[in-house]
Amino acid sequence: MGRLNHPVYRSRVGQILADAALVALAYFLAFQLRFLDDPHGWPHRYEVLFAQSVGFVIAGKLIVFAAAGLYQKWWRYVSGRDFLLILRAVAISSALLVIAFAVVQPFEHRLPRSVEVIDFMLTLILIAGARLLVRLIVERPSKGDRVPRHEVLVVGAGSGGQMVVREMRLNPALGATAIGFVDDDPRKRGMRMVGGVKVLGSTDEIAPILDETDPDEVIIAIPSAPGTLRAKVVAACRERRIRVRTLPTVFELLRGGVQLSKQLREVQVEDVLGREPIVVEIDRVGAYLQDKIVLVTGAGGSIGSELCRQIARVDPKLLVMLDHAEDNLFEIEREMLDERHFTNAESVLADCREPHRMLETMQRFKPEVVFHAAAYKHVPLMEANPLEAVRNNAIATRITAETAAAAKAERFVLISTDKAVDPQTVMGASKAMAEWIVEAAADRHPGTRFASVRFGNVLASSGSVVPIFRGQIERGGPVTVTHPEMTRYFMTIPEAVQLVIRAGDIGAGKGEVFVLDMGDPVKIVDLAHNMIRLAGYEPEADIAIEFTQPRPGEKLHEVLFGDYESPQQTAAKRINRAVRTRPLDPDWVDSTLSALEALVLAGDEANLAERVVDLIASPGGDATKVVLDE
Repeated sequence: MGRLNHPVYRSRVGQILADAALVALAYFLAFQLRFLDDPHGWPHRYEVLFAQSVGFVIAGKLIVFAAAGLYQKWWRYVSGRDFLLILRAVAISSALLVIAFAVVQPFEHRLPRSVEVIDFMLTLILIAGARLLVRLIVERPSKGDRVPRHEVLVVGAGSGGQMVVREMRLNPALGATAIGFVDDDPRKRGMRMVGGVKVLGSTDEIAPILDETDPDEVIIAIPSAPGTLRAKVVAACRERRIRVRTLPTVFELLRGGVQLSKQLREVQVEDVLGREPIVVEIDRVGAYLQDKIVLVTGAGGSIGSELCRQIARVDPKLLVMLDHAEDNLFEIEREMLDERHFTNAESVLADCREPHRMLETMQRFKPEVVFHAAAYKHVPLMEANPLEAVRNNAIATRITAETAAAAKAERFVLISTDKAVDPQTVMGASKAMAEWIVEAAADRHPGTRFASVRFGNVLASSGSVVPIFRGQIERGGPVTVTHPEMTRYFMTIPEAVQLVIRAGDIGAGKGEVFVLDMGDPVKIVDLAHNMIRLAGYEPEADIAIEFTQPRPGEKLHEVLFGDYESPQQTAAKRINRAVRTRPLDPDWVDSTLSALEALVLAGDEANLAERVVDLIASPGGDATKVVLDE
């Protein structure tokens, strides 16, 4: 009895009974129309045939309808694709009916061909029409809803925008009514889309459209919209104090299903940077990780945790998540289990600076692919703590690379930074050393494919300028910008990680450095202006911007290639190779790092700092130049 009372079961039974009645009505009307002009009405033999065969016809057609999947969806959700399914189901059932009456001849009299044709047409009209009528009735707003309480203008009349409008119509709890679409496709201009909502114009006309319609809110419903389009819409809405929200981006959509009431969010700074988003088919480019044992160091950090999320999507045999920060590791472990239901993961609490622990971990799991994301990256902190910068960013990289090779890993990928190019700080120098270590390891361990991936700032990562600015705005300012001309390269964390995974599958494994194409650099003061406006304030008028002086070693403009490197395109889009124009001596790298390690173990911060300064100063901190000069 419990199953009979289930809403889905009751709905399906109701649909079958309704279709049975419609099939019977179509069959009856077919006879009625066939003999409409006959003054004597139906011939007696056809009255007998109808009485004998109506149950047979109903049962036969319903069986075909069920086999075709007509009862797997509620009528209120039928779409154009479903009507094609209905046409096929009705055509097949009518064809089988004709064959049964002509070949099998289960009844005394044969069905007139005109009745067969009329029955097919009426069945199609009634079955499809009933579903369409139900959908129109359900989507029609009630009297109480016809006076809009919250008027919404939707940017994007594609599948995302139509989903937004349909959700608003079917979910009165949202309290919103769509008053129009804005779309750049000229073919849609003036058209009425889902629910009769009209396309009012393009985003170039957003200002007059906003003035004319005066919506309470604008929703950007284009997940793949470029930052320039979002910025245009946001700017027009901010001038008129109209709230703007957006659907999740492509990357957020890939992380899970969308529920309008939960996942519509405020427009964020990464939405309006004016750069084209990078979209990579992770299932295709990460296919080399499928059924592999993959280890990620720094798995609880901003880059490491996103690596874990995206690697989990390609179904590795085992994902080993390693971090020395207990809280971070716990958070990514719970996310994998509770949100992603990914169980092929093992959490390892370990420090990459401890050789015995790392060797034990590598030999226990025998990873085939290692992504080394563990690193310190806060420039001022590393300047104040050079021992830890070298220990964690350089020495730990050598330990991780050597133990991975000892465990016969197939690939090793280092996550590097643009600050490693002609470094001017301890942090930059330590990451430059990490790149040299990986290149030298490739020379000593040809059985493992070593590579480094270099990129600039990632938005919203730990220590990035975005959360710093956000906190300053929340406190009422001022927002501190180092210099009015300072620029930085920016990329979202998911974009960077997708390209890191792609880079792990290219190259000859000779320790190459792959550099991500991050587009054009962004002025930090422009970033500050955007963030202040997105918070609903005006720069200088509501929130002050205060310029400070660059810190020691801090560059106004970062670069992605050094003086002794030249960019070379790869087969992968948006990934270049940094080709050294002078060779690197692996023995020099090993001896230099051994000397630094001795200073670190001795706690000799003064001599260590002096040695690092020598590396930076020899000209530009390029190991190739040091080798040639010695």
